[in-house]
Amino acid sequence: MPLSRPVFQLQKLLGQAGRSLGLARVSSTAAPGSMDRGNVISHKDMKVLVDSGNARIIDVRLPGEVANGHIANSVNIPVAEVEEALKMDPETFKMKYGVDKPRVDDENLIFHCQMGRRGAQATEIAITLGYAKARNYAGGYKEWSEKEVK
Repeated sequence: MPLSRPVFQLQKLLGQAGRSLGLARVSSTAAPGSMDRGNVISHKDMKVLVDSGNARIIDVRLPGEVANGHIANSVNIPVAEVEEALKMDPETFKMKYGVDKPRVDDENLIFHCQMGRRGAQATEIAITLGYAKARNYAGGYKEWSEKEVK
């Protein structure tokens, strides 16, 4: 059911206020965890992509969390910055994050956090912005570190 105009305006206002405080985007999309299964990637599939070097991995944890360990070749963009980052022009994105900006048609654009919730939020934001093939590694760095870090 579509949102009424006052509810939508309130969500928009709360989203702007939350972002100015460094909080994640307030969204009218489905709650994290209710995402289509096609937008979630398993550890097994994630490992294949990481090993092949064919994934665009965005770690949406805070820098302090990333300092304690990260998935190889991932770029850190905290979840509160994802929407702004994906709206940047490619040159600005590369200057800020040191890598090429993902293309909207990228096959292997993967978001992850520590345990899945923020990764799901980031994936939903990306999908809303046209990155239809974006996926969430729901196991997050917690699962990755348990299975991959020796």
